Amino acid sequence: MMTTAVKEVSGRPAEPPEEPTFEELAKRVDDAVAAVADLDPSARAVAEEMKHAIEAIHRAGLITIVRRLRADDATRSALFELVDDPVVHLLLSLHEIVRPDPTTHANRVLQSVRPQLQGHGGDVTLVRVEDGTAYVRLQGACNGCSMSSVTLRNLVETALVEGVPSITAVHVLANEPEPTLIPTDSLFPARRRVEEGWAKAGPVTDVPDGGIATFELRTGSGRDVSVIVVKLDQRLTAYVNECAHEALPLDNAVVDMDNGTLTCPWHGFCYDATSGECLTAPAAQLEQLPLRTDNGQIWIRVGP
Repeated sequence: MMTTAVKEVSGRPAEPPEEPTFEELAKRVDDAVAAVADLDPSARAVAEEMKHAIEAIHRAGLITIVRRLRADDATRSALFELVDDPVVHLLLSLHEIVRPDPTTHANRVLQSVRPQLQGHGGDVTLVRVEDGTAYVRLQGACNGCSMSSVTLRNLVETALVEGVPSITAVHVLANEPEPTLIPTDSLFPARRRVEEGWAKAGPVTDVPDGGIATFELRTGSGRDVSVIVVKLDQRLTAYVNECAHEALPLDNAVVDMDNGTLTCPWHGFCYDATSGECLTAPAAQLEQLPLRTDNGQIWIRVGP
């Protein structure tokens, strides 16, 4: 009766409470994870078990929802639209309900054969996957013309075609000068580099392998630029310190050395750590910056 009376006096029904934004929910998760990390071992174990139990319930419920939507012609198209949404796709991917995108899947497959390649003095880099074709670059012995090189090239092709259903062909691209790590100790003096828009970031040793270092740099015109440098398998890559999703900083991003990925700590957007390509939303891209080394120091071109 009281609720009815309130509605009649106001002239319109009460509005439902406002739903929290995705950013607010993500912050709650971040705060909870940080709090769990500070617990003593026994309490942390209980909290982790609760987390796994809740995730198992969520996964079971999501699987039921997906199966019901997929089974009915009237709802299947709605399911496909939902899966295309970056947030929904990320949620389903985390619970391994949908297959990873071809680039992520291909990188995982290549990681499984990389020890064999490196054992013969070679390596492989996935450049892109387009229209069912994987474009790769081979390094070291893999890029030669000996019979062993041919065997290693065939190993890469077989692994991708057989391991990734969406890949039907592999194209080996010609090698190019590495854009992210070019030693120039004997080419240009530091003074000239500064004049051309290069800023000295710090020692190479400041960036741990499989990790990230953040540098606050200044352009020649006095503009401040925050930059992150990622080191993966001793290879350095520099990016503007902004996630392509909402320009939030990537200081605490997670680097996965096995998959070669960089994951934003805010909303889970995943990037190829060496190219900056967004694997969660392919239209997005981190802004990569030219990087060189000189006498053990990192130099990054941030503009005039």
